[in-house]
Amino acid sequence: MSMRLLRLPLLPRVAGKTRWIHASSQLQLQYGWLAYVLGERTMKKFTEYSKIITVDGNLASGKGQLAQQLAEKLGLRHFSELDVYYLDRTTGDGAILDPKFSGSCSLEKFYNSPKSVDGNSYRLQFWMFTQRMLQYSDALEHLLSTGQGVVLERSPFSDFVFLEAMQKQGYIRKECLAHYNEIKGISIDEFLPPHLEIYVDVPVADIYKKIQESGNLAEKKVSTSYLQSIEDAYKKNFLPQISETSEVLQYSGSEIQDVEKVIEDIEYLKFNKKPWVDQNDVSLHNLRMLVEDKQRVADLMIIPRFIPEVTIGAHEYDQAYYQYRSLPGRKYSEGYNADVGDKWIWLK
Repeated sequence: MSMRLLRLPLLPRVAGKTRWIHASSQLQLQYGWLAYVLGERTMKKFTEYSKIITVDGNLASGKGQLAQQLAEKLGLRHFSELDVYYLDRTTGDGAILDPKFSGSCSLEKFYNSPKSVDGNSYRLQFWMFTQRMLQYSDALEHLLSTGQGVVLERSPFSDFVFLEAMQKQGYIRKECLAHYNEIKGISIDEFLPPHLEIYVDVPVADIYKKIQESGNLAEKKVSTSYLQSIEDAYKKNFLPQISETSEVLQYSGSEIQDVEKVIEDIEYLKFNKKPWVDQNDVSLHNLRMLVEDKQRVADLMIIPRFIPEVTIGAHEYDQAYYQYRSLPGRKYSEGYNADVGDKWIWLK
């Protein structure tokens, strides 16, 4: 029987793209080859702050506050850390949908039962990787469309630290790790990495204490061994890897309180690492064509391999797809759905 991955019903194919991410009044139509032929170029929009900055760290490390402050002070756009409902919030009317349209996974269930036999742990992390790929494509689209830099909390480039921590703790099967690595290997290389990676290094003991004091009830069940596995994956694998292509800054929890010092450190960076320095208007045009087409981005995460945790049958997929398409504002592109009040559709 033919099989399709669980996430596929979520991207309407009718108009070829989802909701606009960048807020430019200059572009009313979807960017394409004709705009490039007529002279629209990306690099002339860039300034010294046209950068992709990602802020990483363990749970409750303070990375979110730092990311927001950097964006405000540098005049960049802030993309907050996503949850399983990222796609719901950025398509249609923005309403939170039934979990079957949001990966059929639960963060709360992961904390309560990380070894659940229904595969929730891997389904959750694979869904989060897919969402991070979509969010990162949104960030790239914004940068390439407007020239305004962005600050994100985590990215698909660092997502694997959670999967490695899950595997080390015995939360997922080794087949899931192999599946994830295969998907990652054929998808993430289509994107350019961040210009700058900022890592907030807070001791696990302090992280655990903070979660117990202010975290939600489910999050309080996280183990220190899982938190330590996340930190190990960051330091032993992610940071050495990302340093080959991105500038890296590392701070303690107390050091990030001085945001001006962080900004000063950023201004001293040369940003002369590949592959960004090798880009030109042609390559950035091709990248922009990719990232504005969210269905193409989602298709990067599809391989013909059966993994029970994240695969559904063809009939179930077909049913879910048309149910999704019938929801408010999700049948056509933004601005073309009469069911959510769009007007003058035939004149657009």
